[in-house]
Amino acid sequence: MRLFFIGMLFLVSRFSFAQKYIGPQEDIDQILANAKNFSQYVMDSDYEMIGKSYTEDAKIFPNNRDILTGEEAILGYWHLPEGLETIHHKLMPEEIKVWGDEAYDYGYYEGKTKKANGEISSWKGKYVVVWRKENGDWKMYLDIWNGVK
Repeated sequence: MRLFFIGMLFLVSRFSFAQKYIGPQEDIDQILANAKNFSQYVMDSDYEMIGKSYTEDAKIFPNNRDILTGEEAILGYWHLPEGLETIHHKLMPEEIKVWGDEAYDYGYYEGKTKKANGEISSWKGKYVVVWRKENGDWKMYLDIWNGVK
């Protein structure tokens, strides 16, 4: 009997933390792929592709900073100073909901930055992205995040 309750507890806890995706599977898959690609662009310091990940009128809301609007300002934020390298960046969506040509996505992120002296700092936080479908591709329109301990 005890094994039954342990098994049920496992199943309940497993599904209570499950991701929730609502909308056409094709759109969900593209948003997940674009989010994964964005993480790779950040790790590769591929600023051209980072810029293409956002809509032309995009806005980002970095922690403890003003809202940044437009490609130049957004790329200025993402451009790392010399001697810094993002060696890990991962988005972990909790929920994605698509309605028409717009969607939202929220969850957690984590990453690691390496300094020129080899020192590595880890960071993590939570985020919300509002996506917009443009010319058949999902791009980030609003991107907000802040750290958690």
